[in-house]
Amino acid sequence: MDDAELLRQAGRIVQEAGARLEDRDRAAQVRAKGPTDFVTAVDTEVQERIRARLQALDGTIQFMAEEKDNASIDPARPVWILDPVDGTTNLIHGFRHSAISLALAEGERVRLGLVYDPFAGELFAARRGGGAFCNGRPIHTSAAGRLSDSLCSVGTNPGRREEAGTAFARARRVYDRCHDIRRIGAASVELCYTACGRLDAYMEHGLKPWDYAAGGLILTEAGGRLTAWDGTPPSLYAANCAILATNGRVHEELLALV
Repeated sequence: MDDAELLRQAGRIVQEAGARLEDRDRAAQVRAKGPTDFVTAVDTEVQERIRARLQALDGTIQFMAEEKDNASIDPARPVWILDPVDGTTNLIHGFRHSAISLALAEGERVRLGLVYDPFAGELFAARRGGGAFCNGRPIHTSAAGRLSDSLCSVGTNPGRREEAGTAFARARRVYDRCHDIRRIGAASVELCYTACGRLDAYMEHGLKPWDYAAGGLILTEAGGRLTAWDGTPPSLYAANCAILATNGRVHEELLALV
């Protein structure tokens, strides 16, 4: 099966699983992994449903996901990278900004990316070299050429409260130079909003590959730029990654601030 067909089939799988995110009873079944890190019955059910469907689609492709042990993953071989619910805290509170994020990667190269937000009814998709789309329509990053003309999303990394002073000082530096800042709480959604021009930039630290693998490809295929905070390409297999995602035009200006 070629990548175009894989993308089409995987898109159907994530859309069908997306209905589970609207089950408020299952979202209320919460287990705490840490003081600000949670998993719900929706996370586990969506993950297992998608895992089984992808296995049936092509059993040779490995499966990495947030709610499983990924120690046996061989980065050199093709691997699906899934976040079954990006924005679990949002889901728990009924703050309707959560998504399923699914990427297909081989080494550090992401081949396919899908982000499905069932609350907005939006499926963002990209195939390397094939452009980026929302519900089948091409998307592109914004034309803002200066930070002073930009709307930026700044993450808070709530799991690292000891770094809050530094994080909020950084956010203040960005805030002082742009139109305003936003915080959605779902990395994949914020990357896609940057890809389609609703945001001009998004930055956050402490991310995992399932947070940004799919959205990162969608962004770059839409004409944007994705780096770590030192300007280098982010590694899919870093324990924690600080990413900067922009329309490409304000990237250097933001790198100087972070």
